[in-house]
Amino acid sequence: MVTFKNLFFASLIALASCNPVVQNLILHEKVDAPPAGFVHNGPASDSTTLNLRIALVSSNIPGLEKALFDVSTPDSALYGQHLTKEEVEAFVAPTPDTVSNVNAFLSANGITPQTISPAGDWLSFSIPVSKANEIFGADFSVFVDQSNGKSSIRTLSYSIPESLQGHIELVHPTVTFPVSVGAPRFSTPGDIRPASQGNTDAAVAPDAVPASCANTVTPACLQALYGIPATPATQASNKLGVSGFIDQFAQTADLKSFLTLLRPDMSSATTFALQTLDGGSNPQGRNEAGIEANLDIEYTVGVATGVPVTFISVGNNFQDGALEGFLDIINFLLAESAPPHVLTTSYGQNENTISRSLANTLCTAYMQLGARGTSILFASGDGGVAGSQTSSCSTFLPTFPSGCPFMTSVGATTGIAPEKAATFSSGGFSNFFARPSYQSTAVPAYLTALGSTNAGKFNTSGRGFPDISAQGQSVEIVSGGTAELVDGTSCSSPIFASVISLLNDRLIAAGKSPLGFLNPFLYSATGAAALNDITTGNNPGCNTNGFPAKTGWDPVTGLGTPNFAKLLTAVGL
Repeated sequence: MVTFKNLFFASLIALASCNPVVQNLILHEKVDAPPAGFVHNGPASDSTTLNLRIALVSSNIPGLEKALFDVSTPDSALYGQHLTKEEVEAFVAPTPDTVSNVNAFLSANGITPQTISPAGDWLSFSIPVSKANEIFGADFSVFVDQSNGKSSIRTLSYSIPESLQGHIELVHPTVTFPVSVGAPRFSTPGDIRPASQGNTDAAVAPDAVPASCANTVTPACLQALYGIPATPATQASNKLGVSGFIDQFAQTADLKSFLTLLRPDMSSATTFALQTLDGGSNPQGRNEAGIEANLDIEYTVGVATGVPVTFISVGNNFQDGALEGFLDIINFLLAESAPPHVLTTSYGQNENTISRSLANTLCTAYMQLGARGTSILFASGDGGVAGSQTSSCSTFLPTFPSGCPFMTSVGATTGIAPEKAATFSSGGFSNFFARPSYQSTAVPAYLTALGSTNAGKFNTSGRGFPDISAQGQSVEIVSGGTAELVDGTSCSSPIFASVISLLNDRLIAAGKSPLGFLNPFLYSATGAAALNDITTGNNPGCNTNGFPAKTGWDPVTGLGTPNFAKLLTAVGL
């Protein structure tokens, strides 16, 4: 798993000079101190330009949430009847009154905003620090990240006019700080073969898991372990999206080598489509190879046989500020008439590094895409109970967006006979988001079995994660022309996404709808019974052994790993 980094960009909006407009300001967001590792380096220059965004309050988010669950819950009469672009936008669009009031405030201060989301709920504009401090009652200052020496301009609090309460969700970037990039995890290479050597495991009989899979995981291992079919998918409309960030580029030459080595039954010419936004690209060349991007592409193209895969490369010209393109990619897909049926992302951050308001707003964006019929999967993180990457902590650190209840969080397993929890698999309970209804049985059952273990170190009423898991240790990839082993929930998310895409292929071929938002199905008795329950292992961190895996759901491996044949039956095929 990789974490967000700190780059941002927005187009400049001309600012007319004007007299200040005095309004009664009310504190809107505040943090007591910058995140650990950031130091205050004085006030920002008054003349420095800030590229700010305002999230407007949507007209009917409760209605959208109800609609999402109606189309995602198997026993609902509306199950599978996913919403259109226009139907989702009608729920999310701010009211005319909100638009009028916010625009009047901005216009009075000489600001002409630009709409940057399909539903019109996000505005962007550029103003100098002096103006931002004045109209938002802020104190924008320079903060330096000691881990990398990079500076950013943030404020520890800001206010909005009293008249705009209930109209403005948040102003960004303000109290949320950039997060440094974490490195992908690697296994010790050991006896890994060169990329030019043929594969001897690909022709094993179904369900006969080769002993070598205990040390090196390949597509053949996954096919045997989870019963994933090698027969090609047939439905051209069934697209699988792979998110690409932080200059991670997927290489066609490495994919060709990977398929030759580990999927010799597939054409080595099989490739992927490319979409770009925010100035994204996908340059080819051995020195451009991205470990994360190659992993994600190789374990979608190479596992979801025949499913059309698209690599969505997000550049650094962000329109969403310090969200690093994570909102931009969702808005990009929401603007499409036919977004992918599955989206897998191997990036994230600790929940305590993002403001609650910003987390809620991004989570709402996932709700929108889920209502459109997209299954959104994220790697849960690689720090056990200590966050997205191992961190120093006294209480457990949940990750984001895994705490968001409108996406599916994927943890990691390792080994065969038995398959057990990977120690790095991030899991726990959100401090921002309450336990959703679909977890009303599974999570209390785990907490009862857990007893007093780790008492006081986590939020017992929070949304639990991960939801599911898949193999994530010693996974073989090809990158830069070399076969390597990698670890992480970054491996697990594309693997499980591939399983969902193959199920969708069968559903669409049978004239049925794709699965869409997965969790109500997964937590149903039928869905949970179609998964391999992982009951061994734990995820240590924060000077503890973390959470233990147990029968049923647990905050290490979720509900378990996929069993394709059982899942096929569970979805009605």
